Amino acid sequence: MSGETKLDVLLKSMKPKHNVGEFVFCKTDDLEQINLNQIVMSFKEEESTTIIAKKEVADQLNLDYSFVASWITLTVHSSLEAIGLTAAFSNALSHNGISCNVVAAYYHDHIFVDTKDTEKAMEVLNAFSK
Repeated sequence: MSGETKLDVLLKSMKPKHNVGEFVFCKTDDLEQINLNQIVMSFKEEESTTIIAKKEVADQLNLDYSFVASWITLTVHSSLEAIGLTAAFSNALSHNGISCNVVAAYYHDHIFVDTKDTEKAMEVLNAFSK
């Protein structure tokens, strides 16, 4: 497995990056009607398929959403086998009253926070590297 596994190294070098735009979580029962190049992520659940997309894409596709988020990428290449990274940053965000939704991908962890919390979330996450 590639990627960093040592928690202290991960926390000091995670270098959060705010991805420009507003992002939303939607559901669809017909993923074939959606151009996969327009979405950030899809995940098939038992009830339907969840997608994350830019707000304007969801609006164009007439998809319902209730949560508008900012997308923050932890730029360190974290291993999918790393222990404690999600717990550490989610606990720090929680202590600052910030809810987070996390997606772990092959190279990076991605955090979605309410747009009103973006600036504070970046401060909290950047504090790990000081």
